Amino acid sequence: MTSDLVTLLIVDDHPVVRDGLRGMFESAPGFTVLGEAANGVEAVDRAAELDPDVVLMDLRMPGGGGVDAIRELTRRGARAKVLVLTTYDTDSDTLPAIEAGATGYLLKDAPRDELFSAVRAAADGRTVLSPAVASRLVSAVRAPGNEPLSNREREVLALVARGTSNREIARELFISEATVKTHLTHLYAKLGVSDRAAAVATAYRRGILG
Repeated sequence: MTSDLVTLLIVDDHPVVRDGLRGMFESAPGFTVLGEAANGVEAVDRAAELDPDVVLMDLRMPGGGGVDAIRELTRRGARAKVLVLTTYDTDSDTLPAIEAGATGYLLKDAPRDELFSAVRAAADGRTVLSPAVASRLVSAVRAPGNEPLSNREREVLALVARGTSNREIARELFISEATVKTHLTHLYAKLGVSDRAAAVATAYRRGILG
């Protein structure tokens, strides 16, 4: 970070939340809010236009979710660091966001000073995780059969949940049946299961599907 001033882009689908966050940061020294966005697609465009130090990103938004936006910002090599600020701390939210390239993950009930510190840390490139999220991620890493699924494995699993055969999955994803079987083997191991039905049931229970 080149100066003590941290510039921000606020992304949330609720205008009241955006107004509250803008007011909070503009009343504190050392922060400037450059703009706002109401969904992930708009966030990517605004980030390219405004080049903020930090993007405060909600996750679940109509018209474009936060994880896809984070992934796109990462793909584009955006300078901005993404700090997720959300109500949700489930595995199905936290892990994909971190995998996509988020620098930090805070919950919306975080105290004001903690939020300010987190934004400064994110601007400096340091990882910031709320205690609840940090313990969840550590558990996910340590627990056998609880490794996050790759995007392709999630696609295969979603098709399995619809009753699609290996041959049909191969055709739909433009891959070979052997590759489908390899993905199934890997996702079975990650979920700690041995067949399709158990994989689907476990995925719904963990919030990976649904």
